[in-house]
Amino acid sequence: MALCLLAVLSSSCATDGPATKPPAAPCEPQIVVKTRVTDTACEWTRPIYVSKTDVLSDDTARAILSHNTAGAKVCGWKPSGK
Repeated sequence: MALCLLAVLSSSCATDGPATKPPAAPCEPQIVVKTRVTDTACEWTRPIYVSKTDVLSDDTARAILSHNTAGAKVCGWKPSGK
């Protein structure tokens, strides 16, 4: 029992060097901050639908395609069949 207590006390605030050397800093608890990111994009975004009469630039068409492809992959959007 005494050996267990001695092992716990000697390892709680270990320093390098002889025992007569004063410790550089007292043992302080470590503060750990954990951040959790919750993606809610699937709750508020929807696919972008275009009609045959819409006139789009190539960049706009690529952006819409990218948006809809990402939504299908991440949110499980299905083609509407329109």
